Amino acid sequence: MKKILGFLFVALSLVSCGGRRDALLPNVSGKAGEVIVVMKKADWEGALGSVTRDLLACDCPWLPLREPLYSLVNIAPSDMSNLFKVHRNIVFFDIDPQTVETGVKYVKDRWANPQCFVYVAAHTPEEAVDWVKVQGNTIVDYIEQAERDRVISNTLHYENRSLAPQVREIFGGSPHFPTGYSLKKKTSDFVWIADEKQYTNQGILIYSYPADEDPFTLEKIIAHRNAALKANVPGMFENTWMTTGDYPAPYVEYLKYRGRSFAQVRGWWEVENDYMAGPFVSQSFYSRDGSRIIVAEAFLYAPKYDKRQYLRQVESLLYSWDWAEDNSKK
Repeated sequence: MKKILGFLFVALSLVSCGGRRDALLPNVSGKAGEVIVVMKKADWEGALGSVTRDLLACDCPWLPLREPLYSLVNIAPSDMSNLFKVHRNIVFFDIDPQTVETGVKYVKDRWANPQCFVYVAAHTPEEAVDWVKVQGNTIVDYIEQAERDRVISNTLHYENRSLAPQVREIFGGSPHFPTGYSLKKKTSDFVWIADEKQYTNQGILIYSYPADEDPFTLEKIIAHRNAALKANVPGMFENTWMTTGDYPAPYVEYLKYRGRSFAQVRGWWEVENDYMAGPFVSQSFYSRDGSRIIVAEAFLYAPKYDKRQYLRQVESLLYSWDWAEDNSKK
């Protein structure tokens, strides 16, 4: 175990080498949304395993049926073969009284590319429990960012390059859209782009309205959302349209991502006078000149399938937003 620990910390110093190492690494394996937890069986069945499952396999929010945030696979350290080392997401617990440096390390592309590797070093299982509790939110954010970055990377590789320019000419910026997405509606202040299949609908809505004082309250965001959707997103039948569901109640959080500050709302969309519904997530932020509020929203309709990965896919596209002038410099 000491040799493993030393090797891991050497790996940390190599992270800065960036692309030179990436070219030599194999591609990651494993399913999207899956995490390998490297932990002794006794710890997995004890308090450490329990707190890890509570963190990583809790219920995914805003889904109608219970689905875990991540699908976990427990592997003992002695079984950590090359097959598992190339998995996309690994949380590795090194529990050893002889460990020199304890804590949580976040390593990019440890054994494969693009890999998310979280290393937890502790003297005892009890100490590891404390580290998981202290670093829990950061661990989840790190894995979520890795999953999101993979979606964005694949999107850029297989992009439908006709869509983003149409969005930029209206809003000054745009997300990127992979092959399969197509334009459904475009006006002077509203765009609807979706990937519609027989049993799934992953949609992106982008709209704007004049900025006023204190525009990022939940009440104002929902009021503008309902107005934009009633005008632009009809249901399948006459006198039906998309709106915001009251239960579960939507909530707002204020985030900053790669220089862009936004109010993010999660909630439940439904169709007025009909029975269609599903989860949505929206991001509201100022236009570049500050005169308008831009809203980029992802929604999902997938009545026949588990929804976690479909929602994560379409939500990740929102994080690929870039401004026209920034995109031109790439």
